Amino acid sequence: MTKRTKIVIRAILGIVIAVDIVLAGINWQMADANRTPQSELIALKREHSLMTADITRAETIRTTLPAIEQQCDSFFHQNFRPLSSGYSSVISDIGTLSRGAGLQAGNLSFHQHEPDKRGVTQVDIFAVVDGDYSSVVRFVNDLQHSDTFYVLDGLSLASGGSGGQLKLNLQLRTYFRS
Repeated sequence: MTKRTKIVIRAILGIVIAVDIVLAGINWQMADANRTPQSELIALKREHSLMTADITRAETIRTTLPAIEQQCDSFFHQNFRPLSSGYSSVISDIGTLSRGAGLQAGNLSFHQHEPDKRGVTQVDIFAVVDGDYSSVVRFVNDLQHSDTFYVLDGLSLASGGSGGQLKLNLQLRTYFRS
């Protein structure tokens, strides 16, 4: 680097530092100007109203929590079958739903998971159904409206469907209570 280039770079750096110092001073003055008692009072009132709204929301939650807990307990007892009779009722339920929809269900298998801390056991259900498209739609709709809580995780075309008939693999999930 030549001596002239070094002088130009130093001059530019000096100008940048001087501009930074001026901007820092302006920023300091502007920050100090915003701290008037009136602006602080407005900020405190805004913070107070936010906290009041939070307290109101918390009180609403506290008053509605028992009803929500009761709804959860009701859902738990109405829609989750007891583990002791769950499998037979699911087999019967899927058989009834498939016959009502005009399907043939077969190859029903289960995979039970470990119960969680509330005593809820997830059970994966695998089944093969055979029927026409409208019957499959009716079956899925009936599953959604069943008294037992079912989750349809997957639906895939199986081999062997013929003559407008569909053969489908179903992956369902339900839950039992201990």
